[in-house]
Amino acid sequence: MDIEQRTDQELADIFKVLSEPNRISILRILQHSNRELTCGEVSRQLNISPSTVSYHFKALRKAGLTNTRQMAQAKLLSINRETFQKYLPNFLDSL
Repeated sequence: MDIEQRTDQELADIFKVLSEPNRISILRILQHSNRELTCGEVSRQLNISPSTVSYHFKALRKAGLTNTRQMAQAKLLSINRETFQKYLPNFLDSL
């Protein structure tokens, strides 16, 4: 697979992950928070269970859209701005 095909596949994977409305809501929350958030904080803002948020975070992380950092018992979540800059440079501004 050449670099162009790989880039097209990565972009298709990103769009697939973004086709779920809760994931866009999660990205919006992270974008507007200007800090790392825990799964519980996002869960409370979306009014959905932490396990559901965790499921969506796994998909976002796997697509390279978010970062997860372990701190003691908490996982801190943030947007992976490099991925957005590379594939969807103005997307975060639209949130």
